[in-house]
Amino acid sequence: MAEKREKLFTEFPPVTTEEWRAKVEVDLKGADFNKKLVWRTNEGFNAQPMYRGEDIKDLKQTGSLPGEYPFVRGNNSTTNDWRVRQDIEVADAAEANAKAKVLLNKGITSFGFNLEKDTDLAVLLGGIDLGKVEVNLNCCPKQAVDVAKALVELVKAAKAEDTFCGSINFDPFKKQLKHGVAFGGDIVAIASELLKVAAPVKNLRVLSVDSLLLNNAGAFIYQELGYALAWGEEWMAELTEAGFTADEVASRIKFNMGITTVYFMEIAKFRAARMLWAQIVKKYNPACDCACKMVVNATTTRFTQTVYDSYVNLLRSQTQAMSAVLAGVSSLVVTPFDASYKTPEEFSERLARNQQILLKEESHLDKVVDPAGGSYYIESLTESIAKEGWKLFLEVEDKGGFKAQIADVVAAVNASAATRRDKVAKRREQLLGTNQFPNFTEKAADKMASLREKEGNCKCSCSGNEGEAKLNTKRLASEFEDLRYATEQSAAAPKVFMLTIGNLTMRLARAQFSSNFFACAGYEIIDNLGFNTVAEGVKAAREKKADIIVLCSSDPEYAELIPQAIKEIDGKEELVLAGPDTEEFRNLGITTFVNVKSNVLNTLKAFNAKLLK
Repeated sequence: MAEKREKLFTEFPPVTTEEWRAKVEVDLKGADFNKKLVWRTNEGFNAQPMYRGEDIKDLKQTGSLPGEYPFVRGNNSTTNDWRVRQDIEVADAAEANAKAKVLLNKGITSFGFNLEKDTDLAVLLGGIDLGKVEVNLNCCPKQAVDVAKALVELVKAAKAEDTFCGSINFDPFKKQLKHGVAFGGDIVAIASELLKVAAPVKNLRVLSVDSLLLNNAGAFIYQELGYALAWGEEWMAELTEAGFTADEVASRIKFNMGITTVYFMEIAKFRAARMLWAQIVKKYNPACDCACKMVVNATTTRFTQTVYDSYVNLLRSQTQAMSAVLAGVSSLVVTPFDASYKTPEEFSERLARNQQILLKEESHLDKVVDPAGGSYYIESLTESIAKEGWKLFLEVEDKGGFKAQIADVVAAVNASAATRRDKVAKRREQLLGTNQFPNFTEKAADKMASLREKEGNCKCSCSGNEGEAKLNTKRLASEFEDLRYATEQSAAAPKVFMLTIGNLTMRLARAQFSSNFFACAGYEIIDNLGFNTVAEGVKAAREKKADIIVLCSSDPEYAELIPQAIKEIDGKEELVLAGPDTEEFRNLGITTFVNVKSNVLNTLKAFNAKLLK
């Protein structure tokens, strides 16, 4: 059979890249190949529309196997299984313990407990098999040593020193990143004490790299990667200088990373992260290559979550979760769809759990190791992202390391987030249900009020005095949501009337585009099948008490229709042209346009300022 297959394939002549491109250019019918099909990524490189074997033939990592250094293909050689994690807020240790025990029967294999001061760990973890269930404790950095001591004692009592798996989230940089105020303790001294305390428990990781903070603030993918590597290198450098071996330090580091909605890029990011981290640790000459493995807990991002049309968050988090597990993360948290505006309840938490369980039980993504391995596209993306992430890592190292560069890290991430917000304002980055295809009739005043209350009752133990150099953690949809909420709070939503006339195809297309445009602000949309004259359309608009009249037709017809519309409207309503912003149309008297180049957010803000009462 093998011989027959080989002979069969020899009947097909080889096709060069140039021949494929020539075929594509014929299909493009004169359109520029690079402008039409080549994607310029936020990471600074071009993603091609097609890849071939020649694109990966010189990549060294493609020759490695799963479970082998540099672990680009995963830490495990036989399975792609990951831990299904759910985080629990611990206000009362007994209540949190009871909730955890229930969740153990619902598919959860890993817990993240967000501790308050003086939480009794014996109560919190009572009845939980510490040899089977992963336990991750998030606490104030100054309490980390005491928490670690208590946890180690419980693990010893359970005789689970060799089977326990978990972490203490010692993150002394969180306060500076989120609040602009440096940690007040001796970081190296506390970290050193943590390593000593954790020594009896084989798989207790006590040094955190929380690049999830950067992800939730809008960092580009290569930035999260590069800064995470620099952060991890900070731990390696500081603690090996303090006298610990490379194995002792590397085996205690836990990476907590985010996942964005750029599906294939995220798969590549985690693969590149493992490869680069392995090379960093290798430079410290560990006794075993196993010390070079990167252990990653991934969490679906909050940055792209929305309040309006919030069930769309389920679609976003599902693709994010899928990209993470295909990339081989160690554990995964799916953020509940309503987490952006309230404390998640049982319904949304159950959906979040089931999203992971479906990936295991229905899609069997835990069975195949590195399914992306050998893909021309993903292997090429892995290499490209690795290069950009490594370049950024070296820049940080050259300037003194992560701790010395936190202010610059904050500034760079905030600048990236601002770029993304500008793209969202212009619809160059789409948020389904927010800046594109909104639910026209949805009212979310209750959810927005809940959001305001949640923001005003932050329980972060690091809050207090605020510095200037801090991450802007506002979600990508925030400005659009504020805009729509203002409309809901007004006495009456502005009415937008589609004056459709002339060319049937163009008027329908432009009316649909304009309806989506103005619905982003929660305006009442009045669409129409068409009018024979402008006067007829204006009369109908006034009968509906419209505030805005959008003229929808074709470009050739506008020369005649615009003067008629201006005359009929006579300044009594706002006139908007659905079409290109040209000198010709401006000379005819049009001042406001809606088209694919419009800044949707700024345009709608201007209308809100004029029309809301």
